[in-house]
Amino acid sequence: MQKIVIVGGGAGGLELVSRLSKTLGKKKLAQIILVDRQPTHVWKPLLHEVAAGVIDKNSDGVDYRIHAARHNYQFQLGNMSDIDTLNKQITLDPLFDEQGQLLLPDRVIDYDYLVLAIGSVSNDFGTPGVAKHAYFLDSLAQAERFHKALLNQLLRINQQTDSSSTLKVAIVGAGATGTELAAQLHHVANLARSYGMPSMSSKRLEISIIEAGNRILPALPERIALSAKKALTKLGIKVLERTRIIEAQKTGFVTNDQVLIEADLLVWAAGIKAPDFIQTLDIFETNKVQQVLVNSHLQSTVSDQIFVIGDCCGFKQEDGSWVPPRAQSAHQMASLVATNLRNISKNKPLVDYRYTDYGSLVHLSKYSTVGSLMGSLSNSTMFIEGRIARLVYISLYNMHQFAVHGWRKGLLVLLTRKLSNIVGPKFKLH
Repeated sequence: MQKIVIVGGGAGGLELVSRLSKTLGKKKLAQIILVDRQPTHVWKPLLHEVAAGVIDKNSDGVDYRIHAARHNYQFQLGNMSDIDTLNKQITLDPLFDEQGQLLLPDRVIDYDYLVLAIGSVSNDFGTPGVAKHAYFLDSLAQAERFHKALLNQLLRINQQTDSSSTLKVAIVGAGATGTELAAQLHHVANLARSYGMPSMSSKRLEISIIEAGNRILPALPERIALSAKKALTKLGIKVLERTRIIEAQKTGFVTNDQVLIEADLLVWAAGIKAPDFIQTLDIFETNKVQQVLVNSHLQSTVSDQIFVIGDCCGFKQEDGSWVPPRAQSAHQMASLVATNLRNISKNKPLVDYRYTDYGSLVHLSKYSTVGSLMGSLSNSTMFIEGRIARLVYISLYNMHQFAVHGWRKGLLVLLTRKLSNIVGPKFKLH
């Protein structure tokens, strides 16, 4: 029986495990093991909503252990620290409890095939002070850390007798994460009035989005960017384009013109890279953002037994561009690797990967949703906004739920989430 180990339970990793468990796992053709540092999965495009406090990981997350028990695979909680390609083994770090007591020692897991789905982290480009003073939104733990800080700041401003005192938030990086977080924070500031903070509102919130490039949402079509900028500006959010940050201080970000953009909360959402751990292994060929280089079957260039998917995968397309680090990329890669692992078990030839761009959407809280859909029939791009865009945005999350849980279970999960949104609080206070 083949042993397949997937490291990373993000959008791509969890979907891959779900697909393999329905075929190879259920038929006892392979032993499937998922490894992740966290016990709970939250779809990464929703992390900014966890940070703002409009969704709860308990209702929107997936517990890996429960999911594994229902889907014919094993889950191992831990951090991978080493890969031995010669003996086909990975090593997991010791596991400690919150008091520092050892729970599990180093563990070694053998594999016949290894899939790396370890995602990406924010790239601070070595900017001084960022790691110390800014918040990142790369993981569930980081999103929850920011949320706690946000609650403290909202409480502080609410108690200020001077109504002119404001909470200042500065976000570096005007991609989807930065722009969506800004809109959610504006919404949350108004919600806080109904949850024990009567003196709080969006009027006492100053948000700045800082982008080094010529415009916000640089990876998306200009029409989307202009529409999103108009919506953000209408909310009173400051959009600073062509503004490069050279330092982060406790009191704010410093621009290359030596201007201090004051902030009580600093967020860094500019650029991504594969985790530094990839480089320290000194095993793989990588590109300039540390992504692992792969062949046409998504196997690493150094070992056919190691597949790579998601944000940490460096796949160069025929036109010389790299496949973008998006949820739809991870979804497509998971589907292909699932097919190739099944083909290996059946001694069939492997399939080549081809990325298909289905468009992009940006959801600015309740205020606006804009995006583009790539027309597979007409080979053209269709701009959408408003209610239609919102429905398409929701459908992307729904498709992820179906891929992870199956149609029947997925529908129940979505129904439970809908009921929770109706009867539960609109703003998380812990």
